[in-house]
This record gives sequence, structure tokens and C-alpha cells, in this order.
Amino acid sequence: MPIEPTIKSRPVYGTLSPQPGTDHLFIADAEGAEAILDLAKSAPPGFFDAAEIVFIPRASGDGYLAALHALKPARFYEGPSIGAALPRLKQTFATAHMGLRLYLSGTEGLIGQAMQAALDAGIDHSSIQTEHRGSLARRVQCVHCKGVTEDVTTQPVTCSHCGLLLLVRDHYSRRLAAFQGVCINAEDQSEKVPVEEVFR
Repeated sequence: MPIEPTIKSRPVYGTLSPQPGTDHLFIADAEGAEAILDLAKSAPPGFFDAAEIVFIPRASGDGYLAALHALKPARFYEGPSIGAALPRLKQTFATAHMGLRLYLSGTEGLIGQAMQAALDAGIDHSSIQTEHRGSLARRVQCVHCKGVTEDVTTQPVTCSHCGLLLLVRDHYSRRLAAFQGVCINAEDQSEKVPVEEVFR
């Protein structure tokens, strides 16, 4: 399902393509693996010889693992979540050499958090490619308690930290890598608001 271009604050995603250089780092979750596999079809021989792939399978389970391993990257890391992988990524970014090419693919939550870590470490934005694949579930920050709720598919959503019922706004904060959520029934919290699944 394509992302609607109507949200001005939302980043614009492209399509991964092989870049010149010898130092390549791929970070993907779930269907983001398909973007790496599509890139591999046009990559020159030996492209993955010094590459590293960081993959978060999520609901895809082991469906993409064999195909990713078949690319024969120099290093391969499989993690349970982007949150669990972030310390490793921050260390990688801190010790990266000039010329690192970074490829991010999958959900907005993964892309946003990995991008944020890379930019904080001084990785030049022109060295980063992104491609959205898979779920449109949102990462939402509650503006009241500042807690972040992952993989939000409903409108409204209950904050996983403070329990407020949040209207998920279309405003996307690149700094937080999250959409903003505001209390939808602030005047009367006993008010029942219908919940619909809208971000799939």
C-alpha cells in the first residue's frame, strides 16, 4: 500500500539502488527485505562482499532469511526489534569510515529511528537511501506524557504509557521519528469514541 503524499511533514521515500563504494550497511525490517533483494538484482558482482545487513524479521518470521543470507554479506545481524538493534547501530555509526553508504527499508518506525541515529552520529544525509515497504502502522508519541507507542494501526489509540485516548495526528516529527498523538476526549474522558483500524 503506497504512502499518501499529502502529509507535508512526512519524509519522502525513494527506491534503493546500488551506490558506488565498498562500505554498505543495510537496515531493514519485515517486507523491507524485499527492497534489498530487488537492489541485489542490479548490483555489480561482489557488491555484498564487504556489506553488512541488519534485519528485524517482525511478522515475516524466517521468510526472508535464506534469501538475505544467499547474498553472502560480510556480516549479518538478526534482531528482535529496532530498539534492540539501536545500541549496535550507534556503535557502528560511531566507528564508521568516510564513504559509508546506508540503505534503510521497511516500516516508517524502523526508517525514522535508524535515520535519527545515523544523523546524530554525523552520517551525511546524502549517503542515506530509504524505501518504505510493508505496514503503514505508525509510531506515535503522546504529547502529554511523551511516551511512544509502537505499531499503531487504529484511530484513536490508547497511549501505552499513560492510558489517554489519543487522536493520531498526521504531523510527523523527524526529530522524534514519530507521529504526534493528542487526547481526543480531554474535556470528558468518560466519552466513548469509536476506534477504527485505519493504518495497515
